Amino acid sequence: MKEVEVLDCQVQQWYPRFKSVSIATEIHRLPEAFVSHLLDGDFFVPSSDLPSRLVPEIPELQADGYEKWDEEDEEDGGEQQQQQPSFPELEAEVEASIRRLGGAVMPKLNWSAPKDATWISSSKNLKCQSFGDVSLLLKASDSIVHDLCHAFDNCDDKPSSSTGRPEELVLALRKWYDLRPEMEFRAFVRRGALLGICQREVTGFYSSLVSSKDSLRTAISGFFENSLLGKFELESYTFDVYVTKDLRVKLLDFNPWEGSTLPLLFSWEELEAIGDGLKSKTLSSLGSLTIGSDELPAKPTSVEFRIIEREGLVQPNLTATSGVPLDYLDTGPGSAWDVFFRRTEDELKNQASEE
Repeated sequence: MKEVEVLDCQVQQWYPRFKSVSIATEIHRLPEAFVSHLLDGDFFVPSSDLPSRLVPEIPELQADGYEKWDEEDEEDGGEQQQQQPSFPELEAEVEASIRRLGGAVMPKLNWSAPKDATWISSSKNLKCQSFGDVSLLLKASDSIVHDLCHAFDNCDDKPSSSTGRPEELVLALRKWYDLRPEMEFRAFVRRGALLGICQREVTGFYSSLVSSKDSLRTAISGFFENSLLGKFELESYTFDVYVTKDLRVKLLDFNPWEGSTLPLLFSWEELEAIGDGLKSKTLSSLGSLTIGSDELPAKPTSVEFRIIEREGLVQPNLTATSGVPLDYLDTGPGSAWDVFFRRTEDELKNQASEE
């Protein structure tokens, strides 16, 4: 994977071109001071409008019922207040965007959304109604550190002096919709050909998908041919979409081929094999055409479409326990998780033998 492939998948790169087939989004460039704040260890939320869902701190009371007062605290209070970070310009821009987008948004940076931080929200999702809400989710998230520090870690051409950070960091605010997770799908494109589609949320079984496979495959394949084919910079990539009840398809994201992108219900080896097989069939069809004929080689009859067909095939939700976004979790041979799983398995075997 090359650095340019990662850069082309940034939301500020692709959204202006595909906004008509995506969800309404407004994008703001992040000031360096705010980026530094996201990376420091201070959990102070820089907003004059703190999330109302936060429980206020209960002051310590004396025996007579009055709040405990400390002269030293009072003397230090003004100084501490001055040191608290404030970003009034960014806050004003974000609040204006939230109003224009209907009063609620979902935040993300260049690539990542703070999905691992939904635990801190009372609604347990990414819905934000103020700058305070946005700041809280970003500050509590580990996944956005990928965008801030490790964006190019999987690139073959990453320079040794690279900081792992893109030149421009942005905050994208997407109009909030209560999307159904089972209707999000990931599609895989190799050398301009759509090879496979699978459900994006692989930690749950959804019986409604079983009877809708053909219509979903047709809708997403048609969307690719009509809206994406030949219009995105890369030849090999993945894209995420949401399908509505009436089978309208909305573009959610682009991701690089391989690298930190998970193939979910496929493997990269499988996808490569599907692509090689498709290429062989196409060459065979071309070879069988009569010279001068107007006949074109036939397209593949059906794109591979995978869903979780029954409860027993549900994938483990490693994100919930690791705090790492699903697409950046490496479980391959030799990885830290691979070593952990092997040691755990060995330990369980030892315990069983001792019993």
